[in-house]
This record gives sequence, C-alpha cells and structure tokens, in this order.
Amino acid sequence: MQRVILYTLLIISIITSCQKSNNPTPGGDNYVLKYRDGITRIGNDSLAFVLFAPNKGSVYLIGDFNNWSVSESYRMKKSGDRFWIKIGNLTPGKEYICQYLIDNTIRIADPYAGKISDPVYDREIPLSVYPSLIPYPDGKTTGIAMTVSTGIDNFNWSVPSFTVTNKERLNIYEILIRDYTSSGTINGVKDKIPYIKSLGVNAIELMPFSEFEGNNSWGYNPSFYFAADKAYGTPNDYKSFIDECHKNGIAVIMDMVLNHSYGESPLVKLYMNGSKVSSDNPWYNVTSPNTSYSWGYDFNHESRFTKAFVDSVCSYWIKEYKIDGFRFDFTKGFTNTPGDGQQYDAARINILTRMAGEIRKRRSDAIIIFEHLADNSEEKVLAESGILLWGNINYSMNEATMGWGEEQSGSSLKGDISWASYKQRGWNVPNLVSYMESHDEERIMYKNELYGKSVTGYNVRDLPVGLERAKAACVILFSIPGPKMLWQFGELGYDYKLGSSMEDGRLDKKPVRWDYYDVPERKALFDVYSKMLKLRRDEAAFATSEYMVDLRNNFKSVTLMGNNKNAVSMANFDVVPVTRSVNFGKSATWKDYFTGGTVTTTSSESSITLAPGEYRLYIEQ
Repeated sequence: MQRVILYTLLIISIITSCQKSNNPTPGGDNYVLKYRDGITRIGNDSLAFVLFAPNKGSVYLIGDFNNWSVSESYRMKKSGDRFWIKIGNLTPGKEYICQYLIDNTIRIADPYAGKISDPVYDREIPLSVYPSLIPYPDGKTTGIAMTVSTGIDNFNWSVPSFTVTNKERLNIYEILIRDYTSSGTINGVKDKIPYIKSLGVNAIELMPFSEFEGNNSWGYNPSFYFAADKAYGTPNDYKSFIDECHKNGIAVIMDMVLNHSYGESPLVKLYMNGSKVSSDNPWYNVTSPNTSYSWGYDFNHESRFTKAFVDSVCSYWIKEYKIDGFRFDFTKGFTNTPGDGQQYDAARINILTRMAGEIRKRRSDAIIIFEHLADNSEEKVLAESGILLWGNINYSMNEATMGWGEEQSGSSLKGDISWASYKQRGWNVPNLVSYMESHDEERIMYKNELYGKSVTGYNVRDLPVGLERAKAACVILFSIPGPKMLWQFGELGYDYKLGSSMEDGRLDKKPVRWDYYDVPERKALFDVYSKMLKLRRDEAAFATSEYMVDLRNNFKSVTLMGNNKNAVSMANFDVVPVTRSVNFGKSATWKDYFTGGTVTTTSSESSITLAPGEYRLYIEQ
C-alpha cells in the first residue's frame, strides 16, 4: 500500500511539475488548433506561441525567461507548417522580451506581436512619450524582439460602441502625428481635439502608426502590423485618443500600408535570398509586378496566406483599438498583373472587394477608403461596391488659385477641377473623397506665394491675396456633394515647402505653426473652412444628389438643389473682374452666407460680377 501511495504521489508531482514548467504541454498535432498564430494569453502565468513557418526545420523560443539560451526545453513543437510552444511559471503581468530562433540562423519577433523591442530606436524614445519602456537586452541577442506579458488589457472605454453614419458627409482631417504638435505624440493630437471639433471635422485620418522602421517617418515603411508605434505613445495613449474622438462625435480612420513591407518585417526575414525574398515566401512576390512604382517588398495579394494575414490585421485594429475604418495606401498595387497599375484590372477588383467584404463582416459600418488613382472605369466599379476613393485635384486647384486657369494644357484647360465631382466621372454614388491637399501634394499657399500671377494692382503672391483665393477654393470644393478631405493646417494657409524628393526634404519634419491661428488673415481662412465644413455636415442641401457644377473656367460655380431650398456657391479665380451667367435653378430671394447681403433672381439664371478672388455662397430664403 505504501508503495502505491508513494507511486501516486510521484505521478502527481510529475504532472504538477509539467504544468508549472516552461515546457510544451503534451497534446500532439491537435494542440496547435487551440490557438491562433501569434501569442495567446492562456493563464495568469502562461502564454502560448504559434509561428507559421512552412519549410523550416526548427524553431526555438529564446528570451528573458531562459536567459536567452538555446535549449531543448524551449524547442517549439512542429505541427504541419506551424511551430508552437506553451510556457508557464511567468510572473503575472511582468513584461518579458523574447524572439524566435529559426534553423539556428534567423532571429525574429512574432509577426503578430503587439509590442516590439528595438535595439537601436527604442533608446531614442523619451520617457515622457513612453514611460517605463523595458530596455532591449543588449549583448544577449540581436535584431528586433517582441515584448510579451500575461497582463490583461484593462483600458476602460467611455464609448464602447461608436456608429459611423452619413459617409457622404465625411469631413476628413488628415494628420501626420509627428508634425502636428510640438510633442509629436498621439497625446499631443488628443489635446487638439477641441480645435479639430470646432473646425467642423467629423473624421480624423491618421497617417500610418503601426510599427515602422525608425522613429522619424511618414509611416509608409511598415514592419510590424499589430503594434502601435512607440515613438508616438503607448497603446493606451492611442486608445485614449480614439475614445476621446468618439466622445466628440469624430470617427478615426487608420492609414494602412498593405501594398508592401520593409526589410525588418519578420514575414520578409523568414524567407530571403540575398537582397530579395525567396520564391518560397508565402506572402510576397520575388519582384513587384508594377513596372513604375515599387517600395520595399511587394505583397502577393493572390496568395491565400496574404489574404488571411490582411484580414487578421484589419480585424485586430477594429476589435482591439475600435478603429472606425481604413485608408489603404496604393491599392492599385494590390495585384500581380504586370504594368503600371493604371489600366482596368478585373483581378485587382476581385482582390480589393474581397478584402472590403471581410472588413464589413467584422464591422458593417466600417469606413473603407482607397488611394487608388487608377482608371476611372475601375474606380467606378469600386465606388459602387461601397468603397470610398481618393480624388486628387491639387494640381488643377492650385493652377486656379495661382491665377493660371483657362490656359490651354494639351487637350484640357488649366484650373479645371471638374474631376472633383463624382457625377463628372460618371459615378452613380457619392463615394469620391476629393481634396486639394494631402500629405503627398505641395501646399496650396506655398505655390500661391511662389508662383502666383501678378497684374497691376493685384498680386496673388501677397499673403492676404493668396489667402482670399484659398478661401474661394474652400468654398467651391466643399460645396460639391460627397466626402471631402483636408490636410492638417490647410485651414490656416500652411505655406512651408513639402519638397519633391528625399533629397529635397520631402520626408523631413516640418515646422509646427499653431501661431498661425493668431494671424488675423489666417484665422479668417480658418473661419471660412469651419463654416463650410459645418454646412456640409448639417445642411441637407450639401448632401443632395441633385446638383450642377461649372468648374472648368476661372469663374466656377456649384448649384445644390435641396428638397427645401437651394444653395449656390461661386468664385472668380481670374486676376481681373469677371461677369458670368450663373444657374440658380429657380427664381427666389437669396442671402449671401458670408456677407449677409441679399439678391433676388427673377429666372433660373442671373448675371453675377465678381472681383478677382471674390467668392459668394447664396442660400435660398
């Protein structure tokens, strides 16, 4: 009997030891099915790791918990194309740094890691931006590692569910976190929410903030898709910002880069052949099929593995950060069809609509925006599937504001902004996000001041004159139905050079000029922006599907035919007075929204004379 008791106690001791050790739990090939790829918390002191790595021979987990040693105790078990391990006996809530060692040569962090540890750039992040950042284990390993913990996300959302409505009335404000406030942090942007709300914005589009290479970037060089970049703040800082936006009725759109990755991506590093990815890489093309535009390493969007990864990325940000939607960068690159991406591509349409459909399964009201800028016939199909498309009119609008409109340029006229209207493109839905400035285009006021036209007594290059013409551009563009976008500080006439290349300072940090708000002429521009954005948001006529535009010549007009009353905007972009017959749509008495003056029309059309740079917005009384 004593032997039986001792034997039983020994078995219990062995089982208990196995449960508390860091060794894999028995279970064979079925065990891996319990957990998704990546890192999963399975208890107060235990984590599971799953790595998808076809054609790899061995994977070891190395890290703080085993003093970065390679041992059989931490050899990950192979199950098909995946490697897995469960470790326990961790200190609850403590952060650990670790890596995968693949085939004794490749060291990577998990592609699904929510936080990474960088040997170079982490030390440059101030404590004020990311307090208590766990230091990289110098001398114990090399390359980017992952930071893991059994801790539970305890962020308390004030707005657990935010609903996006009236997408045709979106007033989107594009922000580069780095250049928006002196702190260059997401908390700095949060502090400006009252200002943004007062502007009339109802959606903020943040340039890419998933982990990119380095700390000083536009974010289009991504490497880790599930980790918020630490250079801008902590995960809870981002969540607090999003929560505060939702409390103020503002949606948050995440700029997402899934056309390509850069070299620090673990998906890239797993399968390399010299300077290119190897042909057995499950996610990337060896060579980009795009003959004109290519950055980093090109995703193969026809791969089922890429599709699964893309769906996981989008799902994660919607679920964990309550992101309201995405602006996808360079979507015309989401194809393996050779060429420059400009032509109609049915294969690409299938790839993109599949992705959009999967996003809507996770969140039916998600905002989905493509920077496509491809053939109009293809964009029309995408728009009519419910996707919003970027509509760049920067160059033409700036020709108008500089005073160079109506000059012949090939088969078209300079200053013709007809393409800002979805109807002029032959679309049946208002899914065009037209804009005159974005992160990619030279600033309207910079070119006004540098290249503006001058005649006797009138010079576009003079600041007050250039700003008046920027107001006129605002009135016309924001009168056109459909969602619109403006670039940060555009409402204050930001006039610093963007640059055309890296050598020309294009990607460099730009001055933060909140003092512009205190300059009377610039504040007056802000006021016009604010009034127009609020009209677009609140007044039914500005969302009508019944409207007419005359946008080719220097004298431009938009006629909105609402159910209850009409509105007519007009502006003269010439440098001399112009008289033009304007279509009001009916005879009525009209009040100038900006001056308070009135005019009565006795027919549907009326002759109007405007001074150079003058604008008016008449609303039916």
